[in-house]
Amino acid sequence: MHPQEWLIMPDTQTTDLPVTLSDIEAAASLLEGQIVHTPLNLSRTLSHITGAEVWVKFENQQFTAAFKERGALNKLSKLTDDQKQRGVIAASAGNHSQGVAYHARRLGIPATIVMAKTTPFSKVEHTRSHGARVLLEGLIFDEAKQYAMEVCERDNLTFLHPFDDPDIIAGQGTIALEMLAAQPDLDTLVVPIGGGGLISGIAIAAKALKPDIQIIGVEAAMYPCMHAALRGETPKTGGATIAEGIAVKEAGELTRQICAELVDDIVLVEEEHLERAITLYAEVEKTIAEGAGAAGLAALIAHPARFQGRKVGLVLCGGNIDTRLLSSVLTRALVREHRLTSIRIIGDDRPGLLALVSKIIGDQGANIMEVAHNRIALDVPAKGAEFDILIETRDAQHTQEVIDALAQAGYPPRSL
Repeated sequence: MHPQEWLIMPDTQTTDLPVTLSDIEAAASLLEGQIVHTPLNLSRTLSHITGAEVWVKFENQQFTAAFKERGALNKLSKLTDDQKQRGVIAASAGNHSQGVAYHARRLGIPATIVMAKTTPFSKVEHTRSHGARVLLEGLIFDEAKQYAMEVCERDNLTFLHPFDDPDIIAGQGTIALEMLAAQPDLDTLVVPIGGGGLISGIAIAAKALKPDIQIIGVEAAMYPCMHAALRGETPKTGGATIAEGIAVKEAGELTRQICAELVDDIVLVEEEHLERAITLYAEVEKTIAEGAGAAGLAALIAHPARFQGRKVGLVLCGGNIDTRLLSSVLTRALVREHRLTSIRIIGDDRPGLLALVSKIIGDQGANIMEVAHNRIALDVPAKGAEFDILIETRDAQHTQEVIDALAQAGYPPRSL
């Protein structure tokens, strides 16, 4: 077993769960026509890359670009008239807040949202655009949640928990109903875990419909809260993960109970796996995934043997990623694949040298992106010059061909 994996063996003597299949089916009826019935598509290319048969549930096609609308709308619809009039408050890394704000406005319910100061700008602005009052407090979700509870009591609002609530869990579980209705022979569902609301709802519905299906959770290695909780350990969390949507320090009480009983396995993924998954979704599926949304695919990349030959359903649970961050991830992928490479060349400081070097690079079919010219570096001869050149190539082999051509011309480069 991989050192980052821990097999959870569900107790055969199941206890009463706070949410049932009937609750999830009722939520599905309530949500019908009010949310997007997102597609479940086979990805032949991702299947080839990972060795599993990969089916992707595109929850990033919801109006707010995330699955959180399901639980939010289910919960909002069950409030009393008095609760609706007084208003609601939620704390979220972004997607729950957008779901609450959007559907609260549709239902005429005043909404206040508390978000961590580190929440991507796009999520903050989208939440405000749905008409909610947005308060920024704390650096992580747990700090934002604590402040939300204080405002909730002060202003006599109803708190909408992002994951540890039966109605929220039931709403999220409707995803599993749709997946198994579309592809009943799926044998594995891979689901991101933050606080555990999504995987709890999915596990309850999927296990009720198909008891032998495997439910695999995925957490960012920096925030292994459910992984630790189910082992009776205190999680060591922290760090600027790209998957801020699942950067939760403590799992919920209800969700911990459900996961202990129904989740078969939890795997952890590193930041590199999350970045590669975001890139693959963009390049292969031509779709946008945020870090948390790409966590399922990241698990297949990080632990290919675990999923080899299985018929896997992935939940692409959200696509709200800051465009600047997305640009950085895609650029870093080019560097990782040696399609962007910085090289340093030292030569005589004479007219035409840069033109000669540029011609050699161009003749090899590579593209020059940036050039820095340094004459005063002390490790360069007084009559010499140093060039740092960023080149774009097709792949690692093409990069090596450029380097070999420069060396053959008498200007051996050094990769930076």
